[in-house]
Amino acid sequence: MSEIGTGLQNATGIRNAVARAGYAFVEASDMRTALVRFGALADWPAFAESWGDLDVDTYMGDGGRYRRRRFAVYDAPKQGAIVRGAHQPHYQGLDYNTLNGGIERWFKPVADEIGDGASMRTILEYCRALFSKLAPDAIKWHVEVHQFRIEAKPGQHGKPTPEGMHRDGVDYVLVLLIDRRNIRSGTTTVHDLDKRALGSFTLTDPLDAALVDDRRCYHGVTPVEPENPALPAYRDVLVVTFRKKG
Repeated sequence: MSEIGTGLQNATGIRNAVARAGYAFVEASDMRTALVRFGALADWPAFAESWGDLDVDTYMGDGGRYRRRRFAVYDAPKQGAIVRGAHQPHYQGLDYNTLNGGIERWFKPVADEIGDGASMRTILEYCRALFSKLAPDAIKWHVEVHQFRIEAKPGQHGKPTPEGMHRDGVDYVLVLLIDRRNIRSGTTTVHDLDKRALGSFTLTDPLDAALVDDRRCYHGVTPVEPENPALPAYRDVLVVTFRKKG
């Protein structure tokens, strides 16, 4: 495990880690403490269960059918209400995603009750507070939310980052573990802009989190495989990206 991740029991510690190293690994208990300062997680069981209702991503350039997802966008001013935007495609340029970039990708929207529920709102409020302190010049944020399930089957590893080590073309990224069932590996690695390794860690418990300054770091996750080939195997994460609009 990277040393960036221990002793981050408070918001200042998390923020300082990201500011100093460009990323932070936050263990579940510390992440929960950070989140509940900004709202409730009262609907967490239904929130986590919604990952069981994602559609297969049919845009995979490698032909794989191991990824399921839903998508939503929000507008987040520095202060005031965070408002969900009209459904739209997800787009990344080929510079950032050589495998699946360069086209508009339409995914099923995050369900209304999940996208406007307590857990999602709390996560978004926390991210806005953290990222706005890291980037005090930001006036407004474009926020994208991705529900991902990566499935692993016998003879077919699931690839959380099929494009490999990458940047997302945004300012900041939160990767929050929702569930992890019957899989091995799935190690997150973080590199600087010269591709030198900065650290690695594995999200193992619900609410384990990675926070990344996308302008300063590349990140990726190793493929996952089933521990017991006879049982379902998957990795569920919420990915939230913040990009400055002004």
